[in-house]
Amino acid sequence: MTIALSPTPVLETDRLILRAPQRGDMPHWEACAMSERARYIGGPLDAQQAWRSLCHLTGHWVHRGYGMFIWHLKTDPTPLGMTGPWFPETWPEQEIGWTVWTPAAEGKGFAHEAALATRRFAYDVLGWKTAVSYIHPDNARSIALAERLGARLDRQATPVGTDPCLVYRHPAPEALA
Repeated sequence: MTIALSPTPVLETDRLILRAPQRGDMPHWEACAMSERARYIGGPLDAQQAWRSLCHLTGHWVHRGYGMFIWHLKTDPTPLGMTGPWFPETWPEQEIGWTVWTPAAEGKGFAHEAALATRRFAYDVLGWKTAVSYIHPDNARSIALAERLGARLDRQATPVGTDPCLVYRHPAPEALA
């Protein structure tokens, strides 16, 4: 039996399906969250923290009506990462965030493809006029992705949390038209 949030949008790119979190994602998320891969997003986490963080993702969809999309290849339903509009209650600005869950998904442009689709969703469907990405200063891969997306370091923006954080501002919707 498949249990999923509904109704939630499903986005498609040339190679990917992007959907809300669903039952069966936990083992894939947990493998990432409990590893060194999570070092720039508060990890590695223990099993309880991994569970809570995935429930946080799911709850964001319920309370905000949108959230991180879990993405996988069109040809294989194994979750490879998450990307999407994100705005927890205490954050200063709306974010386009991403995490690639497995090394097998790196270096293939999947996160870029997913981020383009979810940023377009945030601008066109949610009506966002701006978006940022909060990135740890040591996370060179995420900085490179933000810059590839056209985002630029915004030293005037308020960072999130207490960990070191750079704020990358995405181009405005009209700049992408």
